[in-house]
Amino acid sequence: MQNVYIIGSGMIRFNKYPDGSVRGMAEEAINRALADAGIEKEQLQAAYFSNTFWGMFTNQHSIRGQVVFRNMGIDRIPVTNVENACAGASTALHLAYTSIRAGMFDVAIAVGSEKITHENKGVSMGAYASCMDVENFEKHIQMIMDVGKTFKIKIPGQEGSEPGQGRSIFMDAYAMGARWHMDRYGSTQQQLAEICAKNHFHGSLNPMSQYQNTMTAEEVLAEKEVAWPLTRPMCAPIGDGAAAAIICSDSFLKKLKGARPVKIRASVLGQGSDRDLDGEDIGKRLSMQAYQEAGAGPEDIDLAELHDATSWGELHQCEVMGFCSEGEGGPYALSGATRLGGEKPINTSGGLECRGHPIGASGLAQVHELVEQLRGDAGKRQVAGARMGLAENGGGNIGVEEAAMCVHILEKC
Repeated sequence: MQNVYIIGSGMIRFNKYPDGSVRGMAEEAINRALADAGIEKEQLQAAYFSNTFWGMFTNQHSIRGQVVFRNMGIDRIPVTNVENACAGASTALHLAYTSIRAGMFDVAIAVGSEKITHENKGVSMGAYASCMDVENFEKHIQMIMDVGKTFKIKIPGQEGSEPGQGRSIFMDAYAMGARWHMDRYGSTQQQLAEICAKNHFHGSLNPMSQYQNTMTAEEVLAEKEVAWPLTRPMCAPIGDGAAAAIICSDSFLKKLKGARPVKIRASVLGQGSDRDLDGEDIGKRLSMQAYQEAGAGPEDIDLAELHDATSWGELHQCEVMGFCSEGEGGPYALSGATRLGGEKPINTSGGLECRGHPIGASGLAQVHELVEQLRGDAGKRQVAGARMGLAENGGGNIGVEEAAMCVHILEKC
């Protein structure tokens, strides 16, 4: 099996682009990745294209990647279209990695592009429900409500609105997880606010971040409630964007001059399981596989990009990735460990909460941040001495956990 390297990475700033297009954003990210790699488009041997909502919003189904690449004059190569909810872009990278490691190709590109903003906000919000089991949607909502009734901790001052009212149904799923953790381990809304404030600080240093403003924990708590205990800044915004990565084999890398490779030590893709809240979490299971593949452990990870569609997501993933003990995610964040300058900075990009979350592109944006950090190109948010980074990207929801997840471990060369 061949070693696999990232030699080019590119993304556009995640933001709201009312006049932008999936195609146009993808082309810009692809061109940036090609320039970063120092290769020509004619050298690409395979492509993997991630998108979730293009077909739903503008009826471009089936051949999305081919539409993008042919328009750029990139043809005659195999193009695989990838749709895996929020984990689509990291899945595209995993497939590219797998093909190169198996010796099928020497150089390939993974791309994610997504446009979620719409003149009708209800269309944007409603799209997220397609990332669940739609035939059992009502059953899923009832499960969320029933599980919530088992917690001793209650929503202050109210019983809460019906799940999905005026918001993405995923916020209700995350809120349920947060309340379970508060009930089981005593974590607090203040801890979630501190995580959010930390990510706003990181995002303020990232020119690619959708939100670049700082916030205090008190300001986070004072914002509008979405689904208790989550306030608006604790939740990833609606937005658009694209990111791309070019990867290659040992033999291709040796032909390049001036390359700045980052090695992919592990690439793991998995599916969630039918479990209850006390069962083994998908993140714990897949991170253990990734650590085994990389020949490393959580103690070797210098920084991580974790799927924080809400602040609760970061708290939870810190635990299941093995960065702290189960139940200690809140105190771990309050200790300063996850902030720039701490022992294990988390979401130096600002995370999904601040960098943004155009779902078909988010996984490659995480990888872009790690590549910049491991190359020493992250500027004011640079993690000193960074040698190994982890990216965890979840997608969709069935039951009490993600439907899909990718974990990547990258290493400085």
